[in-house]
Amino acid sequence: MAGSIPSEIAAGITFGVSLSYPEYAAPEWGLTLILRGPQAITLDAVRNGDEFTFSASAETTAAWAPGTYWWQTRAVDTFETVLLEDGQTKVLQDLSAVEGAFDGRSHAVKVLEAVEAVIEGRASIDQQSYSINNRSLTRTPMADLLKLRAVYRAQVQAEKASKNGGRLGRVMRVRFS
Repeated sequence: MAGSIPSEIAAGITFGVSLSYPEYAAPEWGLTLILRGPQAITLDAVRNGDEFTFSASAETTAAWAPGTYWWQTRAVDTFETVLLEDGQTKVLQDLSAVEGAFDGRSHAVKVLEAVEAVIEGRASIDQQSYSINNRSLTRTPMADLLKLRAVYRAQVQAEKASKNGGRLGRVMRVRFS
């Protein structure tokens, strides 16, 4: 199969992907992409030989609701429907439609920054709990905050690796002579 359904689709941007299924190349086969999530989206492919191309204009994708979608590609002929592939994708918000402030950070990045701010603020506070006028405050133990930070650091690193095609950092080439 040439091409693949991307893991992220930007609303408000032209969408296009070509897939190749030689075993379904007979003239009677058509291909359908079904997306289900915050809304129902169905695209029929345009065929060129063994290749099927799904496309949607920027105007069309601008109307797609952001969120997580589950998708299937199906080959369809007069008598048969065959599931070819399935997966999950995310439709990203159309930034041109956003008015005012926007925070595009992921949940993991937001939580990591909040936990690190708490750790930083706690660096100079030595009491874990105290009471005043029958009211008490107990702080989360530093060890728990450090564990939580490690969890969210790993999630943020995984997000970065995913966006970099699985690579976690820079590629360094080394030659031994």
